[in-house]
Amino acid sequence: MADSALYSFTAHDGNNLAVMEWPLPEGIKRRGVIIIVHGLGEHAGRYDHVAERLNGWGFAVRGYDQHGHGESDGKPGALPSDSYLLDNLADIVESTRLRMDASMPLILLGHSLGGLVAARLVSLNRIKVDGLVLSSPALDAGMSRFQKFLIGVLPRFAPNLRVGNGLDPSFLSHESTVVQAYLDDPKVHDRISARLARFIADAGPATLACASQWSVPTLLIYAGADKLVDPAGSRAFAKAAPRNVVASQCFDSMYHEIFNEVEREKVFSRLRAWLDANFHGQ
Repeated sequence: MADSALYSFTAHDGNNLAVMEWPLPEGIKRRGVIIIVHGLGEHAGRYDHVAERLNGWGFAVRGYDQHGHGESDGKPGALPSDSYLLDNLADIVESTRLRMDASMPLILLGHSLGGLVAARLVSLNRIKVDGLVLSSPALDAGMSRFQKFLIGVLPRFAPNLRVGNGLDPSFLSHESTVVQAYLDDPKVHDRISARLARFIADAGPATLACASQWSVPTLLIYAGADKLVDPAGSRAFAKAAPRNVVASQCFDSMYHEIFNEVEREKVFSRLRAWLDANFHGQ
């Protein structure tokens, strides 16, 4: 496991976010800073192995538990306002910029819901980042008719009503130990509010609509056998985005959590190659 530190960060509205930092080991030259944005129902601590790789490649890493997740404030799966997750990430980016050398690149790495939050914030030009990595981003939630009915009605009358998110953990990874660890993790939950579901349903198409004007160097890596997020959203983004800006790769046989899959070395290899090509690899 990589060395990490956990502390509390006060967001713009006074709520607290749990922030993890994975500093670079001594003797490794810093190439940049990467902020990890986790997915629905999980927490930043599940990315320790990803941070360890990034540290080894010369990147300091920060992660945080999104509101209503992990050790951050908020009821599990709740969302106080439509833009709340975007506001929190903007706060984290701003605070990170203040703590780092201005000459260093700042990169976002978002998985699933975190990929959607990161991509949507970038599409709105609310922050300046030097690179973006999207891992199986929730650009197309693939909702059922019933789920679409719920998000069409409930946000107006019961925006904070929380229900099960309907995700089947067995489709996270083909590696059974990953699935079991997820099920045994006390910081993982399966709650989602009507407002959060509506955010996901709206932000995906809105982000896809901006793909053709994308200007931030981006690596899009996603699971072709994903049963939790429809890979059609990633394919549509890759097709519409400028190829000299967005590099993409589909891992055809993988399930949703590509960094936790049996053949994850292929994913890490692709990530490292992109970082080396774009951020002064040795």
